[in-house]
Amino acid sequence: MGAGHAHRLYRHGHSPVHALPPHTKLAATFCFVIVVVSTPREAMWAFGGYAVLLGTVAYASRVPLPFLLKRLLIEVPFVAFAVLMPFVAEGERVDVLGMSLSVNGLWGAWNVLAKGTLGVAASVLLASTTELRELLLGLQRLKLPPLLVQIASFMIRYGDVITDEMRRMKIARESRGFEARGVSQWGVLAKSAGALFIRSYERGERVHLAMVSRGYAGSMPVIDEVTASRAQWTYAFALPGAALVVCLLGWTL
Repeated sequence: MGAGHAHRLYRHGHSPVHALPPHTKLAATFCFVIVVVSTPREAMWAFGGYAVLLGTVAYASRVPLPFLLKRLLIEVPFVAFAVLMPFVAEGERVDVLGMSLSVNGLWGAWNVLAKGTLGVAASVLLASTTELRELLLGLQRLKLPPLLVQIASFMIRYGDVITDEMRRMKIARESRGFEARGVSQWGVLAKSAGALFIRSYERGERVHLAMVSRGYAGSMPVIDEVTASRAQWTYAFALPGAALVVCLLGWTL
């Protein structure tokens, strides 16, 4: 994990949120999501409070709103699922704009949309202010099993390698006049997928042999020892701390 690795979700910056150690941001995001999920769905105002808190963090991180909204599109499949819930759920029905909808389905859709959107937004903010290499170091600092950290590290790095290999193969096909217009071209695509698998497998073997020849014995060396002061922990946990207050009010009011 010594080499840097930028990713599309990350936005370079010098804000106070960017400067926080990665493990503090990971822990704070996890606690925030737990608090949001624990909030009763009937406390609708509380989710508005969580949105305001995330907006404050986004403002402090100086990440543009269009950048965040574009990344939130990953939630579209869950939105589609939530929209269907009032139509397929059972129980008491209510008429809305001439449509018979389930009351439980409406609450369930709201629950999925509110909590899912807030969770995705918090994750996007984390990824926007933390490089992948720092995230892996943060997981290591939080004592996640080393094997899982290594698997995540290799998956991230070689995911890009395989994607780049697919892009080169696509360019090679198109340079030879190939266009996937119908079922008749599926055979070529299947052969390309098989070739990609073989190339990836062979590259993985070569990388493993190179690592072993350089002394790899099942664990990655820790090059950067990431630490955090009490002030940094306090700053990071301002978000889940404020969210916890909102959650408690949501249960009592």
